[in-house]
Formats: sequence, structure tokens, C-alpha cells
Amino acid sequence: MDFPGGLAELHTHLGGSVASDAMWSLAHEQGIALPVKDYWEFDRLVTVSDPRGVPNLDALDAIYHWTELIQSSPLAVERSVHGAIGGAYRSQGITTLELRFNPMKRNRGGERDLDHIILAAVRGLDLAELEYPQVEAGLILMMDRTFTDTQNAVIVEKAIRWASRGIVGVDIAGPRPGGARYPYRDLAPHVEEARSAGLGVTIHVGEEGGDQGIEEIAEVVETLRPDRIGHGILAAREPGLMRELAARGIVLEICPTSNLLTKALAGEDELRDTMRAFVEHEVPFTIATDGPEMMRTRLRDEFELLLRIGALGEDGLREANARGHEASFVRGATARNAV
Repeated sequence: MDFPGGLAELHTHLGGSVASDAMWSLAHEQGIALPVKDYWEFDRLVTVSDPRGVPNLDALDAIYHWTELIQSSPLAVERSVHGAIGGAYRSQGITTLELRFNPMKRNRGGERDLDHIILAAVRGLDLAELEYPQVEAGLILMMDRTFTDTQNAVIVEKAIRWASRGIVGVDIAGPRPGGARYPYRDLAPHVEEARSAGLGVTIHVGEEGGDQGIEEIAEVVETLRPDRIGHGILAAREPGLMRELAARGIVLEICPTSNLLTKALAGEDELRDTMRAFVEHEVPFTIATDGPEMMRTRLRDEFELLLRIGALGEDGLREANARGHEASFVRGATARNAV
């Protein structure tokens, strides 16, 4: 398939976007004690290596523990951002790319200065843009569901401070403490502060949790009014919620292979039904990998998967990709900074 203007990827985590060999070298260069001594064992440690996937999102968080630890230095963050952007363009022709990460999960519990971690990411972004001027790239800073309100407030404060240097949005992810429903409405002051500063807002929600997950999507839509939602696949079970998403123009960032590997979707049949429901209810969405290296997939693989199972046709895939370019926070930031 041809995609005029290149591909757009809006949902990929920095911890899942760097090749295992690069992570291996970074770990050794920084003297990080690893639980394995063989490279191929390490490769299995930092990726979803079993084609059957992982048991649940907790198992995925265990993988992120290692990638985030290895990226916990200015050197590692700079190289990771630079490598992820260049690799995306070289391998897939991605010309609009957003990378998301939590800087507090890369400063070793406060041992390293948070601004130095963010500055390193910005340097990696600047270097990549010099080498690949065809790519419009930006960084999203992530809050975390296990963090205190004060910690999340600091993440937003830093995102605003660095907005002129390539930070284009905010997000939240991470495990729910005790598996309980997360009080997304408590984030409203932070989200409004970010929005007022011109940052985009995307929220991880509706990937798991059944009815609780559906309720969380509804809460996010009503109280946080995000521009986009990370995953949001459970909305396909509730027609009224899909109508609300469509009416508000909230774009879902769908990561097909990731959702299959984490068992968020039971199989390809449920994936096909989910995508068809969104098309039928005119819910806007774009397609992403969640982390191409960790998930052992590429954006073009995601398109081929959806085409093969009959979830979307070629026109639908081109429309989803075009929407990715249009919904990108990078373009909004570029227009804002040009004024």
C-alpha cells in the first residue's frame, strides 16, 4: 500500500521503541546489573518474545521495568530518542512520530535531575530532526497512576516548561493500585493546566477492566475532555459511548498487535469486530504499535494485519493514517510556535 506523505505513529512508548541490541549496549555502557548474561536471553527479557503474548498488563509492566531502568540516564535517553526517530523513518517511512515516556521513571528515584533527563530527550529529538528533516516528531510526558498527585503535578509542570523545545503533550498510564478503578477526575486541574499552555492531552484508558474500564472511558470523556485516548477499545461494547466519542471528535489510538499480545482483545475475531464497530459508529481512530521493538511489530505490519482479517480495507487504512497526521500534537505545536 502507498501512503502519500508517509506514515503517522502517535502511540509508541520510548521504552518499547529501541532495538534490543542498542538497549544491550546501553546497559553495559552504564554498568547496569542485568539478571541475564547472554544477549538472546536479554532480548527475551525486554520484548514480548512469546508469540502467544503475555498473561496480562502486569507482565508487560515487568518488561518496562527493565527498559526504563536501562534508559535511566541522560545519555541513554538521548540515544534512545534519537535512535527511535531515525529507525522509524528508515524502516517504515514514518514522517509524523510522537514518543511518550515518564521522566520520573528514568531519574532513579530522584537521584538524577529531572530537567537533565528531559533536556537529554530534547537533544535526541533535535539531533534526529537534523538528520531526518522529513520527520515531524514530538515528545509526550507521562503521568502515572501509581504516582502521588504532587508527582503528577510536577510532570505537567515540566511539560509546560519544555513545551517550546519539543514537548507536545501529556498522558497518564501505569498500573492501577490494587486493580481498583482509577479516579481520573482528580487529574482535571493538571490536564486543564496543560491544555491552557497549548499542550495536547491523551489519556490511557479503556484497554482492560470490562465494565469498570468502560466507566473509566466515560469519566475521562466527561471530566478530562482529551484530544485523544490511548487504546479505548472497550468503548466498542457501548454504542452510547461510541456516539459520544464521535460527537466530541476524540481520536482513539488503536494498537492492534499490542492488544492481542496483552490479551486485551481475545483474538483476531474480537479485533475485527472492535474495528468494525468504530467504523460503523464513526469513531475517529488511528493505528499504532505501542512500541515496535518490544511488541516485535512494525506499523506496516499493523496495517497488513487489519487488512488480512477484514477489519479495514485499503481506503480505511489510508484514512486512519491521514487522521494520524491531522491529529498529531506535533503539528499543533508547530503552528503555535510559528505565531
